[in-house]
Amino acid sequence: MKKKKVIAAGHICLDITPVFPGTGAEHLEDVLSPGKLVEVKEADVHTGGSVANTGLAMKILGADVTLMGKIGKDAFGDMILTVLKKYDAASGMLLSDDFSTSYSVVVAVPGIDRIFLHNPGANNAFRADDIPEDILKGVSLFHFGYPPIMKVMYEHDGAELVKLMQRMKAAGIATSMDMAAVDAVSEAGKADWEKILRKVLPSVDFFVPSVEELCFMLDRGRFDEWQQRAGGGDITRFLDIDSDIKPLADKCMEFGAKVLLIKCGAPGIYYRTAGREALCRIGGDLMPEPEKWADLEGFERSYVPERIASGTGAGDTSIAAFLTAVLEGCTPDECLRLSVATGASCVASYDALSGLKTFDELREKIGQGWKKQILI
Repeated sequence: MKKKKVIAAGHICLDITPVFPGTGAEHLEDVLSPGKLVEVKEADVHTGGSVANTGLAMKILGADVTLMGKIGKDAFGDMILTVLKKYDAASGMLLSDDFSTSYSVVVAVPGIDRIFLHNPGANNAFRADDIPEDILKGVSLFHFGYPPIMKVMYEHDGAELVKLMQRMKAAGIATSMDMAAVDAVSEAGKADWEKILRKVLPSVDFFVPSVEELCFMLDRGRFDEWQQRAGGGDITRFLDIDSDIKPLADKCMEFGAKVLLIKCGAPGIYYRTAGREALCRIGGDLMPEPEKWADLEGFERSYVPERIASGTGAGDTSIAAFLTAVLEGCTPDECLRLSVATGASCVASYDALSGLKTFDELREKIGQGWKKQILI
């Protein structure tokens, strides 16, 4: 059977992750404080961002995917191209003369949620018209990642983002969108994200944000309360499905999402789908039997990882597995299982890709009784 074509577009960067030895610390200030020398191990340097994490993961998992992101003509850009060429995935990249390549320094202390020091670089200049018309021929799915750290996509109440997603829908292509954490004091933090989501979600078939990102955008007061409740720890370990997560999902479905996955960190993924009529409007021939996907809701618990090295890319690769499984025609249950299994495999490595396993390997491990996390 011929594979369905995918474009994974949006944010791409170089991730630089200093490797911290196991400290047993519960709070970041136990490790990092002013004037303190912290000895770390070698730096782990890999491509990052949605294009690299989700796009390359989909390619490794067997999807026919074209990667499209904007980078500068500089040393970091050369490093990204070198990595992508190893996967035969560099042909769709856009080279900018005017902007530098984006990079992130990922502070991933074992047992503590990650902190990102991020320069958006050329991602800030990515536009809908950067995607040539001819590349859309025969494409079934367009996945776009991280508009909150792509300036053109969130300014003017998301006009460019809406234009981009509407263009894909007009071409008969199914759409998917992932988000990113927002710096509260940045320009993105001042954007009206509820207004942006209300405008763009009618053109988004698969909406796959994290619960922290979504709450920051839709209910800032609740987000601040979560942070206080967690006391510097992992927010997702303190959330209640009914009182914390479902109200956010209600808004997303009201705004027009068709298939909603809310990534909830180590505990797992909350999911909800629209009715059959709405699912019939998903393009790309991705819903040949919409009745099997209609009106679903639940929480798919994650599997217990073999070890925890870093959470970098776990959410992206879990979405990559879900979308790849959808493209392959898997049932909703199997799509969700493969998604959380991939996320659990990812955290065993410091980068997003080294820990990935094939679907057959995951099915075998699941069949052997792979244990799941305790439900939040």
